[in-house]
Amino acid sequence: MALDQQKFDEFLGRFVGDLGATMAAGGVVVGDQLGLYRALAQKPQQPHELASATGTAARYVEEWLRGQAAGGYVEYDPETGSYWMTEEQAFALTDPDGPVYLPGAFQLAVGALRAAPQVVEAFRTGEGIGWHEHDENVFEGCERFFRPGYAANLIASWLPALEGVEQKLAAGAKVADVGCGLGASTVLMAQAYPNATFVGSDYHDHSIELARKRAADAGVGDRVAFEVAGAASINGGTYDLITTFDCLHDMGDPVGVAKHLRERIAEDGTWMIVEPYAADTVAGNLNPVGRIYYSFSAFLCVPNAVSQGGSHTLGAQAGEAAIRRVVTEAGFTRFRRAAETPFNLVYEVRP
Repeated sequence: MALDQQKFDEFLGRFVGDLGATMAAGGVVVGDQLGLYRALAQKPQQPHELASATGTAARYVEEWLRGQAAGGYVEYDPETGSYWMTEEQAFALTDPDGPVYLPGAFQLAVGALRAAPQVVEAFRTGEGIGWHEHDENVFEGCERFFRPGYAANLIASWLPALEGVEQKLAAGAKVADVGCGLGASTVLMAQAYPNATFVGSDYHDHSIELARKRAADAGVGDRVAFEVAGAASINGGTYDLITTFDCLHDMGDPVGVAKHLRERIAEDGTWMIVEPYAADTVAGNLNPVGRIYYSFSAFLCVPNAVSQGGSHTLGAQAGEAAIRRVVTEAGFTRFRRAAETPFNLVYEVRP
């Protein structure tokens, strides 16, 4: 067999990068959980100094720092033997409340990969894997991955992009946050709109337990209720605003869910759908962002949808046309793309 050596070398280069990145994910989780990034961001330090500052073992920290420097996540000065972080590295790796916080994504990835044996078996059998069956790091990592984007955009640009919604929220709207997970989106909205009332729901009882704690810690527990309920079974009358954040594509019957939400929304109400950024074609998603979402989707989104019956598994890269078909089939008459970021598309849906 004749190989094109240049193409083969390019492929090997891609492999080296991917393998390094795969193992580096664990290093980011270690650095985050032990406070290594936060301590190093304070000043340049040698391994023993960073170990002393964080109560960790110097030899482990030394090896960790070398790998981090090789990956470009920290800097190294060969003359002094010290390591340090640029402003940009520190911005992305040390502030969990900032607009960009990368460790959560790696925590999510490490947690998802722990299901590899179950995923292999699911590929063989076609059976599903429920969200609740995954490692704890999936639930916490997912919130930490998505929350910075919500914090940066939800109040500042996404809700203002919806016709008349800000005014209703300010006046005291009734809101259902469906598939709320650990409640990051629900709490952010409750903090911004003290006159409104919010009900967050998710079928995963442990997530709801954590969401209640987060709402209480944020001081909005009196205006936010959380209930264990599937998206197709929420109740509580009608709502002025219904939101689904990065979850519609995870559902086994998105059309059925959309039909139920159509019954729960006020006639002048709004459904805000936030979904991963995606084109309508596979070819349009063959890029770095698409690769991230397709890979997560194969481990998390599609298996969860299959576990719920999976009559219409969208996957994380469904695209705008597919979402439009879902809501139109459910009886909604108005649909438009209201906002977007490099990672999300925001749709406004009305009865």
